[in-house]
Amino acid sequence: MPRKPRKKSETGIYHVIVRGIGQQDIFHEDDDFQRYLDITKKLSLESGVSVLGYCLMTNHVHLLLREDYGDISLFMKRLGISYAYWYNWKYERIGHVFQDRFKSECVEDDGYLLTVIRYIHENPVKASIISKPEEYEWSSCTAYYKADRNTATFLDTNLILSIVHNEKKKAIEGLKKFTEEGNEDHCLDCDKTQRISEREAYEIAKRIMKGKPVTALQKMDQYARNKLLSRLRNDGLSLRQICRIAGFPFPYCPKGLDIDTKEPSPCVFYKSLGI
Repeated sequence: MPRKPRKKSETGIYHVIVRGIGQQDIFHEDDDFQRYLDITKKLSLESGVSVLGYCLMTNHVHLLLREDYGDISLFMKRLGISYAYWYNWKYERIGHVFQDRFKSECVEDDGYLLTVIRYIHENPVKASIISKPEEYEWSSCTAYYKADRNTATFLDTNLILSIVHNEKKKAIEGLKKFTEEGNEDHCLDCDKTQRISEREAYEIAKRIMKGKPVTALQKMDQYARNKLLSRLRNDGLSLRQICRIAGFPFPYCPKGLDIDTKEPSPCVFYKSLGI
């Protein structure tokens, strides 16, 4: 079935999301984040697409883009190909890095534009990574809050700040106040079921194992092992993550569990645990 054409924004402004394939992490180290931003900057200068805001999370990216004389589909295609090529080279892997094509929503008025930039900047706060949006290194929030300092940046902050106030300092203060207001913003996002990152999964596993290596699960008796596996699952780890961290093959069915082996789904692993 052919894809439906992407809805065209009358303002040329789009909120865009791209995520890692299988919800896997696409940024592991600082230079991964920086590389993605460097490519974004280069393409923005070349392609006639302005970047109004961004937030790079470990397994997905939010971008706020405006078509000047360029096309966001071409922009996102070049960005994805360029970063994936570098990522696969760095980590000595092959295959896709991103999940399908990017998702987008049109931003058609000033009110929603302010809502979207707040939503983007608050992503790390809602993920409990930091307590204030300006503390997160890989978003555009700091660039907005320091826009009166003539700091070199590829980001176009003028449009959003001009909506808040015609004086830059007052506009920055107004944006800060607006961002800090309690809200129930609902904008375009990834699937509702959020997957924790591999780094977070490993830290959770270390805490639950209380100093023991996670691979010790392989040699535990059935009762002790299943109790810990249940805790890992309840703390948000996926079946794949548990198998990967503990060194089990996927899908894995522990020996000794009374399971209906006719059921093909990997979720059968948890059926016996009452999860």
